[in-house]
Amino acid sequence: MESARPCVAVLLAGGVGARAGLGMPKQFADLHGRTILERSLAALHDHPAIEGVLVVMAPGFVDAAQVVTGSYPRTLAVIEGGAERSDSTVNALRWLDAQGHGDADVLVHDAARPLVDARIISDCVAALGTHAAVGVAVRSSDTILRTDVSGRIVDVPPRSELWRAQTPQGFRAGVLQAAYDVALADPAFVATDDCSVVLRYLPDVAVHVVEGDDRNMKVTGPLDLAIAERLLGT
Repeated sequence: MESARPCVAVLLAGGVGARAGLGMPKQFADLHGRTILERSLAALHDHPAIEGVLVVMAPGFVDAAQVVTGSYPRTLAVIEGGAERSDSTVNALRWLDAQGHGDADVLVHDAARPLVDARIISDCVAALGTHAAVGVAVRSSDTILRTDVSGRIVDVPPRSELWRAQTPQGFRAGVLQAAYDVALADPAFVATDDCSVVLRYLPDVAVHVVEGDDRNMKVTGPLDLAIAERLLGT
């Protein structure tokens, strides 16, 4: 069952990509003939379930991003991101609410995952028909160790319970906004993704897992870029 609500996407491209070592935001790195930003944008923009895409860009690079988005008419806007990933999400939610999208379903995707495919997007949209929050993940094939600050192993969680998080992550916009409203009142608030904000600050809201794909990798450094190039060439 697909959601009866409209679905919009937020493409987070607010990082400066310092770890990539490319001398520029990695979103503008060439990946098999198109920038990483354009590949991620196209995946969302061209999906029939997505009504529009809001791009959240690193400060100082909005104009450059608008050159890329000019060929994608269902781009809603390009806005500046914040200092942290969570700040960029909050900026996006506020913009969407001001533009009348406060009742929509929202998919939040990292621009650094340019190989996301239509199946994952479709599954997220469908899951939002029955769930208020959705995360994409793949099962961990590695054993994960938990250590203390000294580096001593203190726990080895069962691998069958462990997943590696990906994006997009999907939410009913009002649910994600409510989670951030509570989070921003917490002086100790810190988050690396949006599902964790819902999980921590709206504990009564279940976060459903949608199966991801190993190809939906995050491009962080030059090695990741080379792997993504190879995958696109196969």
